[in-house]
Amino acid sequence: MSDSDYRSLTEAELRNYVKTHPKDEDAFQYYLAIMRAKPNRVVVSTDEQLEAEVRKRLEKGNNNEE
Repeated sequence: MSDSDYRSLTEAELRNYVKTHPKDEDAFQYYLAIMRAKPNRVVVSTDEQLEAEVRKRLEKGNNNEE
């Protein structure tokens, strides 16, 4: 797939393409660039980090409701 084809895909379509074509490094790098450009993104490497982030966001949400 050419670079211009990647740009015409929605984020979900590109994610699916990357999942089904794991050897397409260019597509993967383009997808990473999109993810990195998102504001407020959180990157976790472990289940523990994910759980801590979810807890933090839930607590923040509960504090905003009060």
